[in-house]
Amino acid sequence: MFNKASSRTSPFIAVAMLLAPLAAVGALGAQQPPVPTHADSARADSARAESAAHLQAVTVVATPIERAQPLAATHVTAAEIRVTPSNSPYELLRQTAGLEVHEQGQGPGFASDASLRGFSSDHATDIALWVDGVPINEPVNGHAEGYNDWSEIFPGGIQDIDVIHGPTSALFGNFAMAGVVNVRTLERMSGTEVEASGGSFGRADAMVMTGFDHGADGGILGIHMLRQDGFRPNSRFSDGHGHGRIVHDFKPGLTLDAGAEVYGGNWDSPGFLSEDEFAAHDYDVVSNPTDGGYKRRAQERVSLRMLGSNFIWRTTAYATQGRWQLFLTIPPAGGVFEGSGSQTEEEDSRAGAGATTAITWSLPNGQLTLGGETRWDRSHYENYFTTSRRRDSVQAFVTGRQLAAAPYLQSYFNLTDRWRVDLGARFDALDTRSLPDGNIATSATHAVFSPKIGTMFRFVPSFGVYGNVSRGFRSSNGIIVDPSLAPITEWSYEGGVKFDRNGASASAALFRMDVNNEQTFNPVTLQSTNGGASRRQGLELDWHVPLAEQRVVMSGAWTFNDARYRSLTAGPEDGGSPEVLNGMRVFNTSKYVGEVGVDFAPRRSAWHVRVGGNWTGPYSPFDEPGVVLPGYGIATIGVMWRHDWAEIDAGMRNAFNRAYPELVAGGVVSPGEPRAIYVTLHAYSSGGH
Repeated sequence: MFNKASSRTSPFIAVAMLLAPLAAVGALGAQQPPVPTHADSARADSARAESAAHLQAVTVVATPIERAQPLAATHVTAAEIRVTPSNSPYELLRQTAGLEVHEQGQGPGFASDASLRGFSSDHATDIALWVDGVPINEPVNGHAEGYNDWSEIFPGGIQDIDVIHGPTSALFGNFAMAGVVNVRTLERMSGTEVEASGGSFGRADAMVMTGFDHGADGGILGIHMLRQDGFRPNSRFSDGHGHGRIVHDFKPGLTLDAGAEVYGGNWDSPGFLSEDEFAAHDYDVVSNPTDGGYKRRAQERVSLRMLGSNFIWRTTAYATQGRWQLFLTIPPAGGVFEGSGSQTEEEDSRAGAGATTAITWSLPNGQLTLGGETRWDRSHYENYFTTSRRRDSVQAFVTGRQLAAAPYLQSYFNLTDRWRVDLGARFDALDTRSLPDGNIATSATHAVFSPKIGTMFRFVPSFGVYGNVSRGFRSSNGIIVDPSLAPITEWSYEGGVKFDRNGASASAALFRMDVNNEQTFNPVTLQSTNGGASRRQGLELDWHVPLAEQRVVMSGAWTFNDARYRSLTAGPEDGGSPEVLNGMRVFNTSKYVGEVGVDFAPRRSAWHVRVGGNWTGPYSPFDEPGVVLPGYGIATIGVMWRHDWAEIDAGMRNAFNRAYPELVAGGVVSPGEPRAIYVTLHAYSSGGH
């Protein structure tokens, strides 16, 4: 049942072998710098401090994106996160960053879909997710290549989040087709914070975080537990997170930063509804009461940073371990083995390790970064036909391994005081090996060169125009069984304007993204192969406008998008003929998506109120060519009150109780959550964070 790839070798694998020891001793591009303290500033001389602030802002992946960069990005602050009533990390980004989200609704470990710029992103595979410099996307995954579970994000430990649009940064490679979600967590705090929360549909969670900040030394430890019954029968779940981090200055300019994250979840799955059941609001239907699953994941990392008078050098190494199992009854659709019409069991056990290294020099009129990244992943994937969780037969049994490495360059130059040019590139080499049970091992190596160029010209300090051209890629679905499948590649083009003045900011961008080498069905060989193509083009708007002396803030992010297949054929279903999709809208994308929020935070007041909404335009469901469903909007209200040692957050999601589909595929529906209310109490000691 497996497609056998011919075994091939390539000189590109030599690049991986050479970069592996280099990356084991140095990395800049994938970790968060420690938050500077008063003690740090006192020890460091003024020249070094000025150089550090200048260098960190551009070269460290986990540092917030600067508005001066010629690219589109959205920054989400801790305050926005606190006052946003969300039921998951996916919902949080939908409300604060304008991402298109289609929650699967089958348990927290069954990764939901997140889309940026019209990429269908089944299980968020087209968006790269990084947490504290560690990549979360899972290579050689039998369910979906780049499987991306955002439920692993520790909720209360988030410092802030950047959403980078497009493959514009040379610091990110595989899976950054649509863009990057870059999460930074707290590295230190003073005192202890306790949080207890309750809400609709039996939601209850608790969190404890404690830490210290002693200048040269700092740290934090956090634990979070959550359970919820869900708004549908058989949708109960529980999960837990742990976050630990410690930093230590050996001497001025030399810092060690180490951390660990653990996550575990268990869930029951209600299954999907038919379109008629959804129309009748018959949410009590359960596909199979034995559906459900669990997930476990851990990651450990250590980083060493050296800061000189005009350079910064950083090394990060990490390891990951994970295992998940799910039982689900779904129609024929989706990933390589996903969907049979009856219950299937999937298991994935994996381990990984990686490192990044880079050194950045401060130049008279810019910066130059040279770095390297390497990553090794091994997964063991099993798939069975089951009845009430009892195995009937084996559908797949395969072990996959991938070794990846990439040197990269990132730089910018101020040609004048108004004209900036960014230049970057990376060269990724991926060697993949597949070993199906009882079959011959196959392997293949692929390489992708990704140049990046951008420029920004400011007519006046507060207003400028920018443009960029970049190339991105991601590994194809199914390489775990057929390593010969070449990566999917894209060229991205973007041009826009930016305005920044007195705390107000706004931007508008036109974009086009041409995607090649997508998987398509060959009617001659009757197999899926590379060669498909699609394109996305549209307009993005983003604004943050303080009013009334910054006591009122209006913000929003919108994307208007035309995503269509240029050349793609879908395989036949139920014995039918192949479906030519040329010119049709890309599955699982909407014509527009956006969010708008108004924040009220009176000066010298303990209150912060946020009123907002999300809108999803006409939507093209999975595996229904030519079908476009109506759009919908969801209103949210959040209130935060803080005084001395306590804070109360209250929020209402879907305030008007709108019935809407989160996901539609092949005639089945995952319904959206009805009106829900959440209330959270925070208690602090010694200042909290």
